[in-house]
Amino acid sequence: MGVLLVNLGTPDAPTPGAVRRYLGEFLSDRRVVEIPPLIWQPILRGIILTTRPRRSAHAYGLVWREDGSPLAAITRAQAEALDLGEVVVDWAMRYGNPAIGERLAAMKEAGCERILIAPLYPQYCSATTATANDAAFAALAKMRWQPAIRTLPPYHDDPAYIGALKVSVEASLAALDFVPDAIVASFHGMPRRTLELGDPYHCHCQKTARLLSEALGRPLTIAFQSRFGRARWLEPATDATLARLAGEGKKVAVLAPGFAADCLETLEELAIRGRDSFLAAGGTDFAYLPCLNDSTAGMEMLRNIIGRELAGWAATT
Repeated sequence: MGVLLVNLGTPDAPTPGAVRRYLGEFLSDRRVVEIPPLIWQPILRGIILTTRPRRSAHAYGLVWREDGSPLAAITRAQAEALDLGEVVVDWAMRYGNPAIGERLAAMKEAGCERILIAPLYPQYCSATTATANDAAFAALAKMRWQPAIRTLPPYHDDPAYIGALKVSVEASLAALDFVPDAIVASFHGMPRRTLELGDPYHCHCQKTARLLSEALGRPLTIAFQSRFGRARWLEPATDATLARLAGEGKKVAVLAPGFAADCLETLEELAIRGRDSFLAAGGTDFAYLPCLNDSTAGMEMLRNIIGRELAGWAATT
């Protein structure tokens, strides 16, 4: 029996070439960019992949660690810390390396005949959870002898998840040298069209924020980051929200409860650029609160929700 932790992905190095390969795969996913390929691919290949990789490589360079990309390093650490007895635990990336198909094949070769695919996205979105499952099932389609498969449901309102966030946020707040007037819960943005088409992501984000606010006993300001392109995205935007709070003289702490592990979008976009824009708008006190990562609270939560999904299999075996 095995568990495959899956996260979004990362380039192999903070270089324009590696970022170009990564973005080419990521932005070619039909669930990520829902524009007909005949229209989108010339834009992607002719404009985006010739201009964006250098800027993104610089951003990755600001947060790159000795052990590699933060997202890959932390996901690896989560897999290593997830002690589930005799259950084999591995990890993969939807885009980049290690690939989902590669790790599924390795787990099957190692004797795992039952595998739980665990996309580490608390809030379900077709562009994250669904495409991770798509890649897993595409790999299974090429196997003659397939393992039995389960997929981890979204856990946006799971008491174990909300409880872990509460512990993490309270510990981070206690370590600050100021008391925030406002706490911003910044979720990754999506085009508003996805909500109108029935994707539950926006609703899941709202429920996570509401439950966490109730657990903390104080209000949270919801915002959405990482806008891309000209389409209308979920609002309010994180950058605009930070500018507004700075103008109001508020001391601010920001957390990213939609991310299971710190990555470019949290460490560079929020902790670096978010801070810079907040200060430039006249703000004084700003703090970024880290994700659950491989913390004690985060790992206890993962063991809880993953163990629950394995329970029936464990009883059978």
